Amino acid sequence: MKSWYITGGKEATSLELRDVPVPEPRAGELIARVRAAGLNRGEFIAGHGLSGGAPKAAGIEAAGEVVKVGEGVKAFQPGDRVMGRAFHAYSEYAMFRIGDAMPAPAKLSWEEAAGASIAYLTAYDMLWPGGELKKDEWLLVAGASAGVGVASVQLGKLLGAKVIGTSGSAEKLMKLSVLGMDLALQNRNGGFEKAVMAATGGKGVDVVVNNVGGSVFAECIKVMAYKGRLATVGYVDGVVAANLDILALHSKRLRLYGVSNKMRSAAEVAEGVRGFERDVLPAIASGYVRPVIDKVFPFAELPQAKAYMESNAHLGKIILRA
Repeated sequence: MKSWYITGGKEATSLELRDVPVPEPRAGELIARVRAAGLNRGEFIAGHGLSGGAPKAAGIEAAGEVVKVGEGVKAFQPGDRVMGRAFHAYSEYAMFRIGDAMPAPAKLSWEEAAGASIAYLTAYDMLWPGGELKKDEWLLVAGASAGVGVASVQLGKLLGAKVIGTSGSAEKLMKLSVLGMDLALQNRNGGFEKAVMAATGGKGVDVVVNNVGGSVFAECIKVMAYKGRLATVGYVDGVVAANLDILALHSKRLRLYGVSNKMRSAAEVAEGVRGFERDVLPAIASGYVRPVIDKVFPFAELPQAKAYMESNAHLGKIILRA
């Protein structure tokens, strides 16, 4: 089968298309014919501990049709539609651990199914078990136009929260308005404190999703309400260090947490997937929440898709179509 491999370095990552054998599923795994796969920024970031070493099969999110199941797999059989976290997703065939696999709703196109996993699972992790966001609370999404940002806006509204989103692009904010965002703020790398505090009546926001990085970290702390929660999920600004106002942390009883699967066990990841299936997937299956797809590239054009992602021109998910 054709499979894209990625090599990471300190300054850049490179891609290579290889011919490799179709994998065989082991116990607790299934193999699917990939119909579409989603791009995720973390896999392509040079340095920052997210990439490096020997070339490895690329792609961590896919949707397709099950072709073979391993021992102990009862929930899926050949021919079923499947989506979720996957291994070597930028290949003709991908492997899913049963703990990661979810049924792909019939109403979703392959492109939508491929884009409905990583970003939405991450947003779920931040807003449900992580942030415990509740109806009528305030949510700030710093960097609302990328995949995780868009998903956070959508899932925040699903919970009934009041959502503020930031982006450096007025055009992107206009497109985001259809998702029900309560306040759109155009800025890049900060400058939202006054508007956020005014919108919340001086109270501040209950949950912050920081998808930008260290350049806005201090300002995120400033706009948090008493007992506020701050999720750090990305650093598109490339800034991975920031000053922490310990007085604010102490006096406002703030909770700060990171969101990453890098060190989580398979069991921990599977627990999050089952929660997502219970709390979010029905809304996606019904069409109430629709994955936002920016652009679809043919399988052979992964390098062009990567370049487009790195240009920061997209709103929502970029998809590779098999």
